[in-house]
Amino acid sequence: MLLSRLQDFIGGIYDVRVAHDVYDFLVTDRARLPRVARGGTADEELIVAEGGGELALSLYLDPALLARLAQADPLERLHEGNVADWLTALEGVSHFVYLTWNATHDKPVSLLELEMQAEVDKYVASHWLLRRQLPGHFPAELPQLLFRRARVDAALAAGRAGLYREASRYAEKFCRSLERSLARGPRGAGTEVLAQLRRFYRLSHARKRAHIEDCA
Repeated sequence: MLLSRLQDFIGGIYDVRVAHDVYDFLVTDRARLPRVARGGTADEELIVAEGGGELALSLYLDPALLARLAQADPLERLHEGNVADWLTALEGVSHFVYLTWNATHDKPVSLLELEMQAEVDKYVASHWLLRRQLPGHFPAELPQLLFRRARVDAALAAGRAGLYREASRYAEKFCRSLERSLARGPRGAGTEVLAQLRRFYRLSHARKRAHIEDCA
């Protein structure tokens, strides 16, 4: 199934495994969400509750979005008709994997860190996917699509527009530092970039930001 394959795709990039499948936490009916989250309008939302030393979470994805992706599987062919849905689903699975993996290692995760990692995942996963599907094409358009043309929907940001912009700014700096290696192609860049990505994934929030500033 698409989301499980996407979970494996992200896990393979970062060499991380979580014991749970994203479908076990997927909700497609907002009426089944906690009351406080039922009035939302976003196509993707990670709902997290913590108490008594336990973490509970649900990943909401709009059923129409999932239906469209089932008809136009981006893992088979990513194109302008499914890229928006791909990025939305990718963000949700990225949140799920990152939060779950850190929870199993007793590592706290800030909202800024969660969003920043999702933006990095969008770039890296899309880049690798496009290089695999179109071996002769270097997807130089990705930074423009993901960072420079992206706009935060204030109505969906719930007062966190500044946080999302900061996450995007940090992610863009980090992804820009990867471009030189990625330009050599999957074979030439593979070991070097994967090692850098996997180190980055495991850094604390503060060390990630310091690393990005050093890269810039």
